[in-house]
Amino acid sequence: MSDARSARGPEPTSVGEWFRRRAQRDPENMALSFESLTYTYGELQVEVERLSAVLAAGGVAKGDRVAFLGLNHAIAPITLMAASRLGAIFVPVNFRLSPEEIAAIIVDAGVHTLIVDEGLAPAVDKVRKELPCQRYLRLDKAVEGWESLSSCLAAVQDTPAAVDGQPEDVAILMYTSGTTGKPKGVMMSNDNVWFATLSGVLTIDLTSRDTTLICLPLFHAAGLCMLLLPTLMAGAHATLLQGFDPDRVLSELERQKVTVSMLVPTMMLMVSQRPAFDGADLSAMRLIIAGAAPVPEPLLRTFASRKIPVSHCYGMTETTSLASSLAAHKAIDKLGSCGRPTMMTEFRLVDGEGRTVTTPGERGEVCMRGRCITRGYWNQPDTTASAIREGWLHSGDIAWFDEDGYFYVCDRLKDMVISGGENVYPAEVESVLYDHPAIAQAAIIGIPDERWGERVAAVVVLKAGQSLDLEGLRAYAETKLARYKLPSALILTDALPLNSSGKLLKTELRKRYASTS
Repeated sequence: MSDARSARGPEPTSVGEWFRRRAQRDPENMALSFESLTYTYGELQVEVERLSAVLAAGGVAKGDRVAFLGLNHAIAPITLMAASRLGAIFVPVNFRLSPEEIAAIIVDAGVHTLIVDEGLAPAVDKVRKELPCQRYLRLDKAVEGWESLSSCLAAVQDTPAAVDGQPEDVAILMYTSGTTGKPKGVMMSNDNVWFATLSGVLTIDLTSRDTTLICLPLFHAAGLCMLLLPTLMAGAHATLLQGFDPDRVLSELERQKVTVSMLVPTMMLMVSQRPAFDGADLSAMRLIIAGAAPVPEPLLRTFASRKIPVSHCYGMTETTSLASSLAAHKAIDKLGSCGRPTMMTEFRLVDGEGRTVTTPGERGEVCMRGRCITRGYWNQPDTTASAIREGWLHSGDIAWFDEDGYFYVCDRLKDMVISGGENVYPAEVESVLYDHPAIAQAAIIGIPDERWGERVAAVVVLKAGQSLDLEGLRAYAETKLARYKLPSALILTDALPLNSSGKLLKTELRKRYASTS
């Protein structure tokens, strides 16, 4: 043990180290189920050490980046732990991106070793000449230009010594989903991950008796950092699915006697609409963590009818994990709230002049600080300096709090429409439009206007067989909204653009309709 570590005390200083300690403590406990395989903690640690040997043999050293591109797979968390064991940085890549977008991330990260599943290898081959990678590994067989990871693992003999990590070392480089522009590499340090994971355990009340279900993508903070890593820290059993399928989710909830899962409202709706939902044995379920958007009251009541509590949460890649959560028993009383800050995160709201908001109901930008907050953006010091000021992360989200200290995130600062000097918050208008009987989906954006600077445009997907015009829309909304908030343009479309996490891409809408008159 190094003198530096001895001086700090016995706390684990890297992701790989705290997982090793968990495996050492409970080697026989079930850790991770994926497809037909189930690993105990001891077995999973063996896989981590074997993969670290493969990576080291290929030249991976401290600070190098090791990327995984593929559907959810057990190899993803194993790669994270193995890279951490060597002091390297894990880069989960969004498999839903185009080959060119994948290349941009791999180049930006300067990836040393790339691991892919067989389905994504062709996408990499299309852009390989642009990539900086020194080694390419496929999960299955060796083909031209690719080594077989399974063969490399089978040949392992000696395990390299673990590298002493430092709290400030980057453990994960996770790229933002890019709803407001080009994805940025968010640096998650060992310290960030340790405190965020501990925060998840405390917030969700995870214990070694829990079984969790993860179907959100592991290239996203929600899938990896908000549930999978807290599950492993708690010594609980994680069931990992390749992706979201409502029938498979229902089946696994019942078969594995899952106690906790994390879903976005759209996923919850799809699960509840399956024919098997009413008859499925979901008696083990004690919590669904809902993120990305508020859960509508009817959907909350649907799950309540099955005695399944729902807790809404708020977080972002830059906070590593949950930043706030709403206790499930408050879901109806505080409908739309993301709750109160977690024990590891401090909130404040600031107005347009940078003053702290102290009045309930007044809107301001969400700012956060704490040990979970990212140290910044990879190779983007100016962007980092703009986002993190005097220790506070400026989220770009607009929120307000009530008299009881519960927060309500109501919009994105960049989505706000400024028309004739008046601030129009799209989410407020959208909530009214969603009650219109003809509207299936709606998004409010600002479009250029010579007189007013911007004007309010409603981009709408209609329900089957319905029709709508601007006059009718304004007549419907004028009893609920001030006149300056009413849409002055109606754009009908077949679908709204979504990113890989299911979030609306308003940046795309603004580009698409910038010239709309």
